[in-house]
Amino acid sequence: MEKKILVINGVNLGMLGIREPELYGNQTYDDLEKFIKFWGKQYGLKVTVFQSDKEGEICQLIHGAYWRGYDGIIINAGAYTHTSIAILDALKAVDKPTVEVHLTDINEREEFRKFSYISLYAEKVIVGKGFEGYKDALEYLATAEPRE
Repeated sequence: MEKKILVINGVNLGMLGIREPELYGNQTYDDLEKFIKFWGKQYGLKVTVFQSDKEGEICQLIHGAYWRGYDGIIINAGAYTHTSIAILDALKAVDKPTVEVHLTDINEREEFRKFSYISLYAEKVIVGKGFEGYKDALEYLATAEPRE
């Protein structure tokens, strides 16, 4: 039975290819979504990808992971990573294996980006690998043992 993985991309990720190309490159959000779906298939996963700039909508997507029987979550919450206790609480509530991904290395950027609420829950954090970070996250969840 193939695992169902929910990939949530947060605030400003829809602006990839436009926003700060010196940091994020020239590839677009559509490129990222295609990359994620390609690698999901390679790992035998059923992957659903969402992007939202709204904190409450991201929380609702996380809640839906519980009700829709997802086996794991990959999340790049963007700037909400550093501010959202609500997203942390939603992840804790649904109790799904979670991987936090960031395109850039948040530990090498501005001081305020070095703290992540999400990493207080995520069982794996991948930073600074660009699109490849999502591939690594998919591989991790594909091989992870299911939770009881």
